Amino acid sequence: MADATPIFHRFIRDEEHYSQILLRAREVEKTLWIGTADLKDVFVRRGTTARPFLGEAADLVKKGVSVRLIHAKEPGPHFRKDFDRYPALVKGLERVLCPRVHFKLLIFDLREAYIGSANLTGAGIGMKSDGRRNFEAGVWTNDPGLVAAASAQFDSVWMGAHCDACRRKEFCGDSIL
Repeated sequence: MADATPIFHRFIRDEEHYSQILLRAREVEKTLWIGTADLKDVFVRRGTTARPFLGEAADLVKKGVSVRLIHAKEPGPHFRKDFDRYPALVKGLERVLCPRVHFKLLIFDLREAYIGSANLTGAGIGMKSDGRRNFEAGVWTNDPGLVAAASAQFDSVWMGAHCDACRRKEFCGDSIL
């Protein structure tokens, strides 16, 4: 019997990155893969307060969700300080640094994907006030072909498929292989 889930594609722009995509990460059941060039201390609303997205990731890890993060450069000191507040991330967050990564991907349970321009920063995908947000665009989809293509790209970097031929190894402070 064929999967009865209808295929959707949504064009996501500007503030929808936060309301539609970043908050969707809370709902994953098994896997969350995040690929971003830039990485900063992103905040999300939780009830009447805001807290770092790292807290959301820590909650997922505690529930047994596999959270993988690929990013291109080391995050700033605020990110590091918040990271240290969530001990579950030290052992549970799988992380790879690759200075050549420029894609922006969020893959939810290997069934849905965001493919777009927004980095994991406040101005890109996080909670930011009007007038301070970047102009972003992307596609959120559950199309099996697009999700598979995004997952394959993420996984090829994750597994180090490009490391042998890479000509930027001198910038790779945390080599995959």
